[in-house]
Amino acid sequence: MRLFVCSLNSGSNGNCYYVGSDTEAVLVDAGLSCRETEKRMQQVGLDMSCVKAIFISHEHTDHISGLSAITGKYGLPVYATKKTARHFKEIISGGLFRGLDEEGIVTLGDLRISWFSKSHDADDPVSFTISHKGIHVGVYTDIGSVCSRLVSHFKNCHAAFLEANYDNDMLMNGNYPVYLKKRISGDKGHLSNDAALDLFIKHRPVHMTHLFLSHLSKENNCPDKARELFQKHSGNTEIIVASRYKPTPVYEISGATKEIRVLHSAEQMKLF
Repeated sequence: MRLFVCSLNSGSNGNCYYVGSDTEAVLVDAGLSCRETEKRMQQVGLDMSCVKAIFISHEHTDHISGLSAITGKYGLPVYATKKTARHFKEIISGGLFRGLDEEGIVTLGDLRISWFSKSHDADDPVSFTISHKGIHVGVYTDIGSVCSRLVSHFKNCHAAFLEANYDNDMLMNGNYPVYLKKRISGDKGHLSNDAALDLFIKHRPVHMTHLFLSHLSKENNCPDKARELFQKHSGNTEIIVASRYKPTPVYEISGATKEIRVLHSAEQMKLF
């Protein structure tokens, strides 16, 4: 009864998250090249043969740029809403697209992947929760505002990748043009450190062992500042910043204790 999780990259330069059990895994988003995805998985001891599908949150380039090459090489099914798929369906091999309803559940072996609509400036964006025998891991980035659906899913998570995109002072006092500042901070933009922290403080479940601060802006945030902000309120939850430059280690989420596990060899991959 455990899930293994890793951020392969998190940021406007590319997003890709690995969540898997002992036998199956999925990628949420495919914003790295196929070669870079393979390289980073190898660095932390993960194997693409474990991946059974790719789930796409929305159509922005930093979430789909590697999709065509990865699906072309591995023949993985791609799950997305029909409106999202209009932006990339023609670049993936025939028969690999799987449509998602507005909200629902997909079962892949012993994994259950649920999703919900979110507020972001895309055609039909969704966020995902991956579950395995009562263990729940959320991937919640590119969200303009906290809604009741996000709260409901977050309250069940044992671990979550949660957007903390910008520090409000850094954004407002920075060099971005006014229209871009408004877009980022608007209801269909991104979550600020403060908004993400408010969600964490008010709705963190007692069983949440790991929180991955994700999709941090290079220009409008500081990893140390974000980590310190959350650390003050972390309790028994470990705070990790998901990097825009390298993968995190592979974390084992068991629902009982905080365990970190970095896989380094093919022999260790027998776990999967």
